[in-house]
Amino acid sequence: PISAAALNKANTSPSPYKTINGLEHYDKVVDIDQSPIGRTPRSNPATYTGLFTPIRELFAGTPEARSRGYTPGRFSFNVKGGRCEACSGDGVIKVEMHFLPDIYVQCDVCKGKRYNRETLEIHYKGKTIDEVLNMTVEEALEFFDAVPAIKRKLQTLMDVGLSYISLGQNATTLSGGEAQRVKLSRELSKRDTGNTLYILDEPTTGLHFHDVNHLLEVLHRLRNHGNTVVVIEHNLDVIKTADWIIDLGPEGGDKGGEIIAQGTPQQLARARGSHTGKFLKKLLAR
Repeated sequence: PISAAALNKANTSPSPYKTINGLEHYDKVVDIDQSPIGRTPRSNPATYTGLFTPIRELFAGTPEARSRGYTPGRFSFNVKGGRCEACSGDGVIKVEMHFLPDIYVQCDVCKGKRYNRETLEIHYKGKTIDEVLNMTVEEALEFFDAVPAIKRKLQTLMDVGLSYISLGQNATTLSGGEAQRVKLSRELSKRDTGNTLYILDEPTTGLHFHDVNHLLEVLHRLRNHGNTVVVIEHNLDVIKTADWIIDLGPEGGDKGGEIIAQGTPQQLARARGSHTGKFLKKLLAR
């Protein structure tokens, strides 16, 4: 909150503090947390990362779409025209449950496809807009291999270990860790200033070891471009690659909050009283 208020002019209320130094080295702060990228079926990885706009433009540029006078807006499920009006482009109908959380059921008219029949008659490389949205990131990367603007954004999703999610996957079905990595992907696709402070809270949650390595490559790439990356993490495979570690303790929650030790991984491994250092020492000795 302190850095966000100073750099991004955010309307935040930081906790009391004495002083903070070094903010003059940054032009912005990016807090990549695990909150949802959206709370309705309209939000998905394609819309959040900006992939959906160039995809809609491709469909609007096909000969059949042009002959019908269809614009990119025709292929949006957020506006009238090409969407299914029975579900307003959601693909699902919300059913309010008294005393229980609301549930969503598939739309009987479009069968979950979000669009009306006329829109689904348009094909790009043999696929409808619905079929493209149902592709996984890995499948879409191969499908759009010849479209640089789309390929670049898809590659960042691959880099953060999200090859398996679908482009149009409902945001409410993404885990906190997945939502966080979608946000990281969007930041990676932006122009890098080299003066950004990135803050991530446990980004390896739910990741396979192979994907952790991919994520580390991404974080190191940000670091190598001159940015500062602050990661709150318990995964020792991540901790051991840090340039500088601050070990908080002695326990968790309200029994912690004190700086037990700080330094490079090698220095922390020699620090007395550091639980992290004790396990780090074993890992570094391998």
